[in-house]
Amino acid sequence: MTAIDVRLLEVTKSFGNGILAVDRVSLDVRDGEFFSLLGPSGCGKTTTLRMIGGFEEPTSGRIELQGQDVTWLPPYKRNVNTVFQNYALFPHLSIFENVAFGLRRKKVASDQVRQRVGEMLELVELRGFEQRRPGQISGGQAQRVALARALINRPAVLLLDEPLGALDLKLRKQMQLELKRIQQEVGITFIYVTHDQDEAMTMSDRICVMHGGRYEQLGPPQELYERPQTRFVASFLGISNLMAASSDGVSDGYAVARLRDGTEVRLPRPMVDGSHDLELGVRPEKIRLHPAAGGAETADNLLHGHVRDVSYTGVSTQYLIDLSGGGAMTVYEQNSARADGRLIHRPGEEVAVAWSPDDTFVVRSDAATAA
Repeated sequence: MTAIDVRLLEVTKSFGNGILAVDRVSLDVRDGEFFSLLGPSGCGKTTTLRMIGGFEEPTSGRIELQGQDVTWLPPYKRNVNTVFQNYALFPHLSIFENVAFGLRRKKVASDQVRQRVGEMLELVELRGFEQRRPGQISGGQAQRVALARALINRPAVLLLDEPLGALDLKLRKQMQLELKRIQQEVGITFIYVTHDQDEAMTMSDRICVMHGGRYEQLGPPQELYERPQTRFVASFLGISNLMAASSDGVSDGYAVARLRDGTEVRLPRPMVDGSHDLELGVRPEKIRLHPAAGGAETADNLLHGHVRDVSYTGVSTQYLIDLSGGGAMTVYEQNSARADGRLIHRPGEEVAVAWSPDDTFVVRSDAATAA
């Protein structure tokens, strides 16, 4: 059975101005995993992280670290370290002394300090930077120094509060891979706060999607993307085409639903829990466009419409389709499938929109949450 490093039990945080920042959140973070708290500004993710670190006290609830109740312990008595967005490096100290700072405070022997700082700088690929100052290195290198300083005391859990937010896009992408590599090498539990969906999807073993102080869904990236459970998760993690429908029995092993215009749509039976009113979804890249006269497989879900807009994005082409039964759909087609790079479908063209029943998911309303 996997050990639990961090456990939150009905944790709530209210501020004096009547704001409920975190609302009865309960979750477990497993030993050695890269766990992300993902959501928009004001969703409660940073407040949750600060309570785990001891920088904020919960209004109610319990926080455990490796089985120990740390709810009311100050930060310095918790075996955790934090990396902040601004890195908080000491500008007057060398890179070596910045990384060694925690060991110096613990009065570790000088030879041990040299050895462990060397190991940390090797890990973050900054050997040879020992005598430079923070003002003499790049933002990406400063982020690595902050990471090395936080890891050198070998915390049970490392908390990261949007540490890549100040970096440009290219460097941020590079550092995402570096962070995951470092986390896997050291084997320490990382709890990572971000509002960037791609960042969370790239690095995380599991993601907790937060909204309005609670979490809407928790699971591996693929599960959250392929099977979102709420409208918020479906829309926050990429783009989803959502359709109101009502359940209408079973056919050929699939559940059957009818859209408002009467069109029949099939979906996996486990997606339907017995409720009559449904909201179905399908991701844009799961949809295929065909000439209106035909071309779709008979097993596909099939709608008709015309192309309103076409946008070439390099890797793919994005189509906006106005459906004959009302509403619109976004469709992505990979450009690599067309050797000559031509746009097959033009604005105004009549098309058929098709997708596999297995790619259909069901979401519940925003009012419901998973917490």
